Amino acid sequence: MTAAITTQGLRRSFGDNHAVNGVDLRVEAGEIYGFLGPNGAGKSTMVKVLCTLITPTGGTAAVAGYDVATRAGDIRLRIGVALQEASLDPKQTGRELLQLQGMLYGLSKLNIRRRLNDVIDLVDIGSAIDDLVESYSGGMRRRLDLAMSLIHKPQILFLDEPTTGLDPVSRNDVWQEVRTLNKQEGMTIFLTTQYLEEADALAGRVGIIASGRLKAEGTPTELKRRIGTDLIVAKIDGNPESAAGAVRALDGIEGVEVHGDEISASTSDGAGAISGVAVALNESNHRVTSLTLRTPTLDDVFLNVTGAKLSASHQTSETSGEAAS
Repeated sequence: MTAAITTQGLRRSFGDNHAVNGVDLRVEAGEIYGFLGPNGAGKSTMVKVLCTLITPTGGTAAVAGYDVATRAGDIRLRIGVALQEASLDPKQTGRELLQLQGMLYGLSKLNIRRRLNDVIDLVDIGSAIDDLVESYSGGMRRRLDLAMSLIHKPQILFLDEPTTGLDPVSRNDVWQEVRTLNKQEGMTIFLTTQYLEEADALAGRVGIIASGRLKAEGTPTELKRRIGTDLIVAKIDGNPESAAGAVRALDGIEGVEVHGDEISASTSDGAGAISGVAVALNESNHRVTSLTLRTPTLDDVFLNVTGAKLSASHQTSETSGEAAS
C-alpha cells in the first residue's frame, strides 16, 4: 500500500534559518501521526510544504502518492487542511461558507447538500450552522474550519495545532471529532501540536522535531519506555551535579540527568529505589526541596532527546523564519 506521506531529506530554509533540515518521514494510510515540538521547531513549515503552500528547498516529499513540487494540484484535491488561524468571513453563515467551499472543489449541488449534512453532524455544529460566523465562539470557529476542510471528503487531513487557545471542554470536543474521522472515515490525520496530552491521547505514532530535525519517533508508549520504567525527580537547593553523582552510585539506578536545579533518575523499580535516593541525597548534604516518583511522560521524552522541556516552550514565540512562513 502506498504511504499517505513520505519525505526524504526534506529541507525548507528561509535565508540562513533552516526551518526544516533534512527530515525523513513515513506516515501510513489510516493512521493518526502526531508531530510534536515547540514553537519554531519546524512543525508549521513542514505542514505548509506537505500541503503545497510553500515549496521545499531540498529533498523530496510525496502526499497521497504525488510529489509536492510537481503535482500540487493532485495533492490539493485529496487533502483537507485546518491551519492555526481560521480565515473565515464573519459576515457569512457557516452554511454559506461550506457551500462556497464545496463549489470551489467542483462538487455538484446534490453532493454539496449531502456533504453538508455529513460534516455538520460530524463536527457537531448543530443549528449554529445558519448563524453568522461573527457570532461564533473560538471553539465553534475551529469546528467550522474543520468542517470546511472535510467538505470534499479528503484522504488526508492536516491539523496544525487545532486546539491552541481553546478551553478544556472545546479541546476534548475536537479530540473526539478527530477520533471519529479516523475510525469512521478511515482518514489519515497528520496532527501538529505543542500539547503533550493531545499527542498521547490521539496519536498512534509520534515524531518529535527540534531545530528542524526529527529527533525521535515511535508510539507514545515506546518513546516513554526508552527512558526507563519509572522516574525519580528531585529538586535540589545547591549543586545538582554533585547530587547527581551521589544518586548515580546507587544500585538499581539506570541513568541520571541534570536539568537546571532538578535531577531525574530512571529506574525499573521506582518504589524500591526512592528511599535509597532520599538517603543518598541526605547523607551527601544536599537539601532536597521536592522528591517525586512517577512514570515517564512525553515531556520527559522531549526533555531526554532535546534537553528542553516542551511544556515550557508554550510561552515562547516562533523564530522569525518559521513565523514568516
